[in-house]
Amino acid sequence: MKKNKGMIVAFLTPAVLFFLVIFVYPILRTILMSFFNIEGVTDAMGLWTFTGIENYVTLLSTSLFRTAMLNLGKIWLFGGIIVMSLSLLFGVIITSGIRFKKFFRAVIYLPNIVSAVALATMWLQYVYNPQYGLFKTFFSALHLDSLASIPWTDGDHKFMALLIAYCFGMVGYHMLIWTSGIERISPDYYEAALIDGANKIHQFRYITLPLLKGVFKTNITMWSVTCVGFFVWSQLFSTVTAETATITPMVYMYMQMFGAGNTMTDRNAGLAASIGVVLSLCVVLVFTLCNLLLKDDDLEF
Repeated sequence: MKKNKGMIVAFLTPAVLFFLVIFVYPILRTILMSFFNIEGVTDAMGLWTFTGIENYVTLLSTSLFRTAMLNLGKIWLFGGIIVMSLSLLFGVIITSGIRFKKFFRAVIYLPNIVSAVALATMWLQYVYNPQYGLFKTFFSALHLDSLASIPWTDGDHKFMALLIAYCFGMVGYHMLIWTSGIERISPDYYEAALIDGANKIHQFRYITLPLLKGVFKTNITMWSVTCVGFFVWSQLFSTVTAETATITPMVYMYMQMFGAGNTMTDRNAGLAASIGVVLSLCVVLVFTLCNLLLKDDDLEF
């Protein structure tokens, strides 16, 4: 028994140390930093100036941060509706027994293996281009001149253009999550429903959707985590310091942490840390609400 305990300790110790150093320590340090005024993220603790909750009060009173949070909320809500709907639709179609299933699944997932830089460049240069872009050519061919003349990359339309491009790249990822859940559902349920006279819509409503509650929670949580880390796309669709139309909390945090050549804000790693804490709390809140609203403990596969 003692030998077994020794082996357990020997195998667990590296993993526990790795977890403490890589995950727990940065989390605790970030929370601690959020209560201090810190000029540089690498400054020694002796250079930190305690400010209490002043960083959080400053965030709530800063219009640029409120705009960033509003943009994040739009990405999470409207983008989530688009991505979840399309990905679920494709997931249902892919698992419906169609031919060339693997091919279509690979094609839909393809944008996820392309770097965000390349994908954003494609949208900016070949889709939104006001002279020869895909949207311009497509709508002109349909004689929809009002849509063909939309300047997608100007200040009034840039956020919508960003959201469309981002959703295009995320559908395939969430489709795979839906697909994994749908494939776990026993075909016996659908056969019994078919015998009882249920059509495809009734099968989807009364069988597929209820048995995908757990998968839905996973998808929403992963979507929330991805949205909170929204940074690269915002930078690619705007200037280095980001425009108000596309700024997100992660971009604002970067500006506070490193300055990014922005003369409007001072470097304050403590304020940047408080942004990280706020975003983490948002994800925890979404996860908690999903667990409270979507209970699937009584469902069996």
